Amino acid sequence: MSLFIGIDVGTSACRACAIDERARVVAQARHDLPPPVRHGAGVEQDSGIWWQTLAQTLDALNRQIDPGRVSRIAVDGTSGSLLLCARDGTALTPGLMYNDARAAAEARLIASTAPPDSAALGATSGLAKLLLLRNNLPDTDYLALHQADWLAGKLAGQFGISDENNALKTGYDPVQRCWPEWLGALSVSTRQLPEVVPPGSVIGAVSAVSARRWGWPASAEVVAGTTDSTAGFIATGADTAGTAVTALGSTLVIKVLSDQPVTAARYGVYSHRLGDRWLAGGASNAGGTVVRSLFGSCDIHRYTRLMRPYQLTGLDYYPLPSRGERFPVSDPRLEPCLEPRPTSDRAFFQAILEGLARIEQRGYALLAKLGAPYPEKVLTVGGGAGNTGWMTIRQQLLGVPVTRALHQEAAYGAALLARRGHA
Repeated sequence: MSLFIGIDVGTSACRACAIDERARVVAQARHDLPPPVRHGAGVEQDSGIWWQTLAQTLDALNRQIDPGRVSRIAVDGTSGSLLLCARDGTALTPGLMYNDARAAAEARLIASTAPPDSAALGATSGLAKLLLLRNNLPDTDYLALHQADWLAGKLAGQFGISDENNALKTGYDPVQRCWPEWLGALSVSTRQLPEVVPPGSVIGAVSAVSARRWGWPASAEVVAGTTDSTAGFIATGADTAGTAVTALGSTLVIKVLSDQPVTAARYGVYSHRLGDRWLAGGASNAGGTVVRSLFGSCDIHRYTRLMRPYQLTGLDYYPLPSRGERFPVSDPRLEPCLEPRPTSDRAFFQAILEGLARIEQRGYALLAKLGAPYPEKVLTVGGGAGNTGWMTIRQQLLGVPVTRALHQEAAYGAALLARRGHA
């Protein structure tokens, strides 16, 4: 029976998952990534660290499986992380991470050229990073690759291919399925950009070096990957329009499967293409960071047990960690609202979770207003997914069934991507 490997290169660790033809997990492994280097608005990492950590993770996974059964491998990476390299994959620059925001001047240049709803807008976009990095190169003979592209290239021994999800923030048009002509006004040539294919498309066979190191058959293939958040969505098994996934982590991220693309750059709303459907979503600045800043772990567990989810507090909080919100309200000056504070800490804790649930409901309502379907059901992932009281509150406010996703690891989603199309 064939095995399919998914590799998730996240912000703090690399994870790998091997599944069989029935999508059952056979083995899992992880290896921590060191924190990236930060200086001002810059956040970067040596791409060699990405590769070394991925290789160590595969070493650990390999000890748990029969490597001769491996059929396909897929890699997902952080959205918007990018480097410039030579044609043979030799890195010419550091990898600028998804949250590197130093390309403010480049972002203004893009804003004067790109369509108003392009996902390439903003200082953290892949395109802004490309424009910034090229300033330090002696010539224009380079290739811009996203984190997942470059790592997949290392496994396959060939570079120059990306997927429709990672390419989105670098300006790729997923509707027309091409690099748009307006990139020429920024002196960005298609020669400097990767060929873009749908996620899961075969890139090629694993390299001889990879086959020798991990004992994979020469026929094993590397397929185009996706972004980490999209891999997380795929992991849940959501496959029908109207199915939504809410990630309750440090921030609150919502996504719903739609039959048509939805974009609104003002709210940070854009759509990833998944076959003939679209994954529309947005991310709030609110989330678990606020809860953890106000309550210790013991208090969180205690007040979770004491919550009264069928008796809402009536307090209308907007629990931001600091000033500024991007979705579903677009206001960089929006102040957190955590008042009035009740005398009961239990009620205060519950009111914060109610506030987060209202943000979630407003987010899905905004996506529906923009053209996506309002959720028929919501699957939940992330650290807050196990809080049953919060789930009850959310279900009341959303008005649809809310459940915890059986699978939520991005590495599992990448493995499912590798498995697609298997005869």
